[in-house]
Amino acid sequence: MSDYAKLRREWQGKTLGPHEAKEAPRARVPNLAGHADAAPLYGPDDLEAIGFDPSRDLGVPGKPPFTRGVHPNMHRGRLWTMRQYAGFGTAKESNERYRYLLAQGQTGLSVAFDLPTQMGRDSDDVRARGEVGRVGVAIDSIEDMRVLLSGLPLDEVSTSMTINATAAILLCLYVAVAEERGVARDALRGTIQNDILKEYIARGTYIYPPRPSLRLVTDTFAWCAREVPKWNTISISGYHIREAGADAAQELAFALADGIAYVQAAIAAGLDVDTFGAQLSFFFNVHNNLIEEIAKFRAARRAWNAILESRFGAKSERARALRFHCQTAGATLTAQQPLVNVARVTVQSLAAVLGGCQSLHTNAFDEALGLPTTHAATIALRTQQVIAHESGVADFVDALAGSYAVEALTTRLEHLAARYIQRIDELGGMVAAIEQGYPQREIQRSAYEYQLEIERKERLVVGVNAYVQDAPPVPVTEVDPRIEGEQVERLRTLRARRDPSAHAAALARLEGAARGSDNVLPHVLDAVKASATVGEIADVLRTTWGEHTETLAV
Repeated sequence: MSDYAKLRREWQGKTLGPHEAKEAPRARVPNLAGHADAAPLYGPDDLEAIGFDPSRDLGVPGKPPFTRGVHPNMHRGRLWTMRQYAGFGTAKESNERYRYLLAQGQTGLSVAFDLPTQMGRDSDDVRARGEVGRVGVAIDSIEDMRVLLSGLPLDEVSTSMTINATAAILLCLYVAVAEERGVARDALRGTIQNDILKEYIARGTYIYPPRPSLRLVTDTFAWCAREVPKWNTISISGYHIREAGADAAQELAFALADGIAYVQAAIAAGLDVDTFGAQLSFFFNVHNNLIEEIAKFRAARRAWNAILESRFGAKSERARALRFHCQTAGATLTAQQPLVNVARVTVQSLAAVLGGCQSLHTNAFDEALGLPTTHAATIALRTQQVIAHESGVADFVDALAGSYAVEALTTRLEHLAARYIQRIDELGGMVAAIEQGYPQREIQRSAYEYQLEIERKERLVVGVNAYVQDAPPVPVTEVDPRIEGEQVERLRTLRARRDPSAHAAALARLEGAARGSDNVLPHVLDAVKASATVGEIADVLRTTWGEHTETLAV
């Protein structure tokens, strides 16, 4: 036993114990992943217990194992991309919001699509009624994409598109419009989420069964490697897994396991891990527990480096370096006393920056009530700017490295995630685990336990079950219901004036590729250039590959 361990044991017995006998410790629910509580004190003996080796476990920034960050100087050189997620109503309205945010200092675009676009349904589809433009922008065709991107400097800013089942279609629309404006494919920078596996686990906006969906993902990897080399072809998302109720370890584990499945599928399709691995990125949630969240991001980098090297033999350091976008936690925002959400978002944003994110979206304080107003979206962006320019945290690389608590939790989360991944391996990999309902059940269990803790007031949420008071209402964005009819009319006009023979021929070639083994992306691009709609292209693939119906083993 080390000298410090002896000192700590003596302190617990002679100092902490008598003190807590007179002043009982504050009752609290276990607030760490795995339903554990923080220790009353962390010290060097915690690091000794885990065999912590700074050279092996920390290293230096920009080099494996990347615990301390993927760039040598991190935010001391270039700040993270401030990429506010936005989109609502029509392409014209969303374009106006993007122009406004760029004028206010935003440094990257992030597009939110409405549910019909996400599900591959055109705005005039009967199943789209009441949803057009509601939770994002409605994009049916190349004409909508032209309006959405009008006047935006596509050769200067990177664009993230939160889209999954129809990701390949929206990417092709983006490329087609960029080329019309004279921007070469190899100049385009951005990310498509394209993470279909988490849709089966947590979110539900899937179309096709998992295995053909994976083919579409790997076709996108291959096509972008050749044609759009600066584009990140997937953003493997723990975010939505956490929003569905997962704890920090589950978010980390299931996102990494999804990543393993994508890498396996790409290698099976003949792709080189050192080439496509450099185009992978991750998307994480950031919750209120500042220390645990920082540890989660550090553990993610270290674990992914080990996975790419040991499982897949990746030699390229760029392929092994986990880059990630972060978004503050929508699930933590409250409709009660909504202005208090500014404090929550600030804590979460600090965790993201101290954890080494490459880009960040800060939620607006009114998002528990509706789409952000311009005022609320501006405050969200200003929160990032204050952290960047006034807090001083961007001047340090991995400022909390060496903290006994941070290092202990980093290793703890890495080990918890490894146990989940081992179980997924035993079930036959992530696709098989999803088909058996394993990650879904684990998330449901965590979500249920979390809600019970709130209802029993074991977990306090300001304004919800503690410090409750009436608060004045805040303005809420309302989407004009007339936009749906206007969008449908634009779509009908497009169909009436396009070249029917070119349109039919392009869809026929796409169907042939989908039934065979050719990469479908070139045919999707031809189809969007022939004014085929998102729904029409998705329907060709539906007819060919079928639709997924969720069935969960009990």
